[in-house]
Amino acid sequence: MSVSAYHPHDHQGCINTALQQAATLCAEQGVRLTPVRKRVLELVWQSHKPMGAYDLLPALAADGFNSAPPTVYRALDFLLDLGLVHRLASLNAFIGCSHPGHEHQSCFLICKSCGKAHEMNVEPWFAALTDAAKAQGFDVEQQLTEVVGTCPQCSNDASSSATNMSSGDAHES
Repeated sequence: MSVSAYHPHDHQGCINTALQQAATLCAEQGVRLTPVRKRVLELVWQSHKPMGAYDLLPALAADGFNSAPPTVYRALDFLLDLGLVHRLASLNAFIGCSHPGHEHQSCFLICKSCGKAHEMNVEPWFAALTDAAKAQGFDVEQQLTEVVGTCPQCSNDASSSATNMSSGDAHES
């Protein structure tokens, strides 16, 4: 998926693509995409905001699924193992993988204002980092980078608010 989490788009399209990819991967691997696994994947993709396991429980309960924490964790573990979601360690939360089924390193841009996260492909950067680690005798097994900042939409909103405040202050003088 090349859609940025930070630009307006059809979230349902993201969910549909993720479900199609999940069905394909499950068929290739000979595993089942059970209704609860499918629903957890849909929930993770619903807004591009990382979701904690406990954030998923109320929606699962509302849909009539067993909403006990072990059920959610088993579904998330399944989705992680298949590469359909990533775990963001700093948030202890999960986000949909934008290109499942392909071995890759991940870099996430996480907006501290709106909470959305966007997966970026930065393979050349990871290759350079791996080479530097190898030069130190370190064997890299996995790389996941989380970059926290402000997304374009929130930056624009902050700029607009600051401009409006300045304009308002000038009129009050």
